[in-house]
Amino acid sequence: MKIATAAYPLDVLTSWAQYEDKIAHWVAEAAGQGADLLVFPEYGAMELATLAGAEVAADLEASLFAVSDRLAEADALHLKLARDHGVHIVAASGPAATGTRPVNRARLMTPTGQTGVQDKQIMTRFEAEVWDVVPGNALQVFDTALGKIGILICYDSEFPLLGRALTDCDIICVPSVTEALAGYWRVRIGAMARALENQCITAMSSVVGEGDWSDALGTSFGAGGIFAPPDVGFPPTGVLAVGELNAPGWTYAEVDLGQVAHVRRDGVVLNRRHWNGQIGRDDAAPSVRLR
Repeated sequence: MKIATAAYPLDVLTSWAQYEDKIAHWVAEAAGQGADLLVFPEYGAMELATLAGAEVAADLEASLFAVSDRLAEADALHLKLARDHGVHIVAASGPAATGTRPVNRARLMTPTGQTGVQDKQIMTRFEAEVWDVVPGNALQVFDTALGKIGILICYDSEFPLLGRALTDCDIICVPSVTEALAGYWRVRIGAMARALENQCITAMSSVVGEGDWSDALGTSFGAGGIFAPPDVGFPPTGVLAVGELNAPGWTYAEVDLGQVAHVRRDGVVLNRRHWNGQIGRDDAAPSVRLR
């Protein structure tokens, strides 16, 4: 299969039709290049807040609910495009007001009209302390026609036990938005580490460019990246493809899940199989005085 992962710029939208045209163009471009799985970034849906006007988009609290009110329409659009192009799409995550506080929700759309929902598990300091976005549903493994797919939203990718919960996945998608180069590298290192530990493919997407109409976004740094275990049949760096930093567009890579299965079965190393070798050796290490 071919994976396409986005470096996605946010726009100030003046109409719903403008948003429809934008998403349709992005999906058609990737599908035209033969992509089977398209991965949009974390909080890419925040541009929907601009449809409610500049004042709402600039208000941290109001923007959460303005986007949440539009998610059903956005999902219908993505489902139509998935069906029309015969592709799977991880739609850009956004706030979903499902309880007392919004969660950060990504959705996986299939060409057969089905939707998988994945919420972020662990909030960044800004999300928890300033924005009051809360953790959502448990991690899911989506069994699709392409293979088993999981989603770790941005900060979630930096936690190995969350990655381990997705050990059955062939592909882990990592939608992200990061406001500094250090943040981009934290998520990229996390995505690469999860590919190593689970001996799977990870696909990182990013928001790029200016979003200064929102106090939640500002300037974003990032690039698309597709990573693999550095083992037999894969690049020795573990990098299948990586986009140019802050350059909008798709990054593509051909992926052979048969090779994932081979490495898990008979790789030079067997990280995934040997995970439980840590148990009993993972207590806090004692301090040994050597001075």
